[in-house]
Amino acid sequence: MSPVPPPDTLPMVVMPSFPVRLRFDDVGVDFPTAAGPMTVVDGIDLEIRQGEFVSIIGPSGCGKTTLMNIVGGFVKPTRGQVLLDDAPIRGPGPDRGVIFQEYGVFPWLTVRGNIEFGLRLAAARVAAPQRTEIVERYMALMGLADFADHYPKHLSGGMRQRLALARAYAVKPEFLLMDEPFGALDAQTRTAMQDLLLQVLATEGKTVLLITHSVDEAIYLSSRIVVVTARPARVRTVIDVPFGYPRNESVHEDPRFALLRAHIRGLVMKEYEAQARQAVRAAD
Repeated sequence: MSPVPPPDTLPMVVMPSFPVRLRFDDVGVDFPTAAGPMTVVDGIDLEIRQGEFVSIIGPSGCGKTTLMNIVGGFVKPTRGQVLLDDAPIRGPGPDRGVIFQEYGVFPWLTVRGNIEFGLRLAAARVAAPQRTEIVERYMALMGLADFADHYPKHLSGGMRQRLALARAYAVKPEFLLMDEPFGALDAQTRTAMQDLLLQVLATEGKTVLLITHSVDEAIYLSSRIVVVTARPARVRTVIDVPFGYPRNESVHEDPRFALLRAHIRGLVMKEYEAQARQAVRAAD
């Protein structure tokens, strides 16, 4: 098999330059353990611009979710800082919507109740007439209008994830943080959810940070892909995706897609090999 050309040999889509909204500045994170501090993130420098869709991909357990949790305000860096609009992130906020793999919907609330939940909180509260308008809009946008009074237990996995997306969007976050949001779905539903996400983003326009193990998903959705190393997470490389928006399924048939997929898979597999070597050394 002939070697896969590096991404910089692929024809690229020239993207307009937008302001930097999010900046990782030499970020490191240590977690306490019985054996002493364990470094899970080390020396991360990264900028994300307004309107970008950035995916982070790397081996399981390498620290990807920790990076997202820093942006979400759930974890504080041990070293360095993460700046949002040039201000350090101090904690969670309504400007950042978070979607997890476990759907993150409230089982005791209906579809309507889940979507309007955030709109009743002090940080994003809106008047009742506006709240009703927003809820109706997102139920229609996500194809949930016929299930307004249903509880999550009556919904399929894909519908619950659509509900999670609707609830995150309803409070109008500037950033969407997604941690393996479609990982628990079957292949067909996952593809449908990816397409829905692209449609919603085309309508709403957000800056997105996605954590994923799927190389295909990262390429299909992203404007840039950050490949990180085995723990501790460091930036191995940042790859520009050579496709503009809007996108559809035909992107998968583009020869550049296959070249890029092989290249990124090769990088990730090298990090899995490094992770395996770490495990062997730790066992000795």
